[in-house]
Amino acid sequence: MRFFFPDSQDQVDPTFDFETEEHDPFRVRQRDDLYAHEVLTGAPFDGLLVSKAIVDGQAGSSAGKYTVAQRHRLYREGARRFFRLDHGHTPLKIMGDCGAFSYVAEAKPPYTVDEVIDFYDGCGFDYGISVDHVIFQYDPTASLAEAEGRGWAERQRITLELAEAFLDRCATRRVNFSPYGVAQGWSPQSYAEAVNRLQDLGYRHIALGGMVPLKSRDILACLAAIKQELRSDMEMHLLGISRCDDVPSFAAGGVTSFDSTSPFRQAFKDDRDNYYTQSRTYVALRVPQVDGNLKLRARIRSGEISQGMAIALEREALDQLRRYDKDETDVDSVVQALASYSAVWDGKSDRSSQYRETLTDRPWRNCSCDLCQRHGIEIAIFRGSERNKRRGFHNLYVFEQQLRARQARKDPA
Repeated sequence: MRFFFPDSQDQVDPTFDFETEEHDPFRVRQRDDLYAHEVLTGAPFDGLLVSKAIVDGQAGSSAGKYTVAQRHRLYREGARRFFRLDHGHTPLKIMGDCGAFSYVAEAKPPYTVDEVIDFYDGCGFDYGISVDHVIFQYDPTASLAEAEGRGWAERQRITLELAEAFLDRCATRRVNFSPYGVAQGWSPQSYAEAVNRLQDLGYRHIALGGMVPLKSRDILACLAAIKQELRSDMEMHLLGISRCDDVPSFAAGGVTSFDSTSPFRQAFKDDRDNYYTQSRTYVALRVPQVDGNLKLRARIRSGEISQGMAIALEREALDQLRRYDKDETDVDSVVQALASYSAVWDGKSDRSSQYRETLTDRPWRNCSCDLCQRHGIEIAIFRGSERNKRRGFHNLYVFEQQLRARQARKDPA
């Protein structure tokens, strides 16, 4: 089972100074900042997934996350050089898709088949996914008439028609990437029918879309129906799914690859599960910057608290954390410092017991990843993108280890 990590320009600055919170003044982000596969010994994924919507945006609708200069560089240099896929410890593959989530509210996808092929071939991707239209609703009891009335069947038809045109144009243009056809559905049977249609068209690679909101049992039900139709030489990709405990079951259902940002995003989006270990997750130690926390800035502007006091509490919390990592203070002192600062910037949530667990166990000391070894407790501090993204990279490292361990237990050979 291969794991692809969706790109969203996530890099870290290797020269960032955690004490002064400063970047090298001569830093050039694209040239100097590093991807996860460059900072970790052994890439934490098998490849990257890059969306056209992220790179190019949509004409007249939304801009992508890439600057004009970055976009031009990607097309000029190609994906392997732009993402430095061969500069890490493990050469990586790269997959492209349209980013159907970005236009889910539209009546039809905003991209033509040839525009998408231009993107994949122009960037030199290894795999390219056909243009699709997401069906988010799931109802295994819905009749075809109900699916027609709710617009689900129309979205499936659009997706299959575009998949047919995509494969035809790939053959005519003799593209250098392997095409994936997308199956969208609202039930196990509708997914199975879509997969069967894609196989009849000539696809040997299929991606299953629209499953992100589904519970694992529903995904497995769809895979069971699909497997009855799936030919032995097919490869199947799950779009946006990363439930590590279910990976062996997904693999048994015919899935050969998947992608997700969940392990990375939990580092700074989740309320509790911020730091991964093999046995459990921990809450990160929240010390937001005084000038970067909107709630705290509002309280300072209103005169409710003084800026000087907030800065003093912030510095004390950071000092106690660093002293603790050097065994120069105790857990109670650190928890108290974090609670005192939290009362100023938050005032609602009391995470003291969770902080105590994180501090007592010191999971970063038991982690073999390059980032934990290099940065110590800084990796567990919830504060700014440089720490948060590093913790996200650490999570990817642990997730990849968990994935391989579960696969090994499933197949000892």
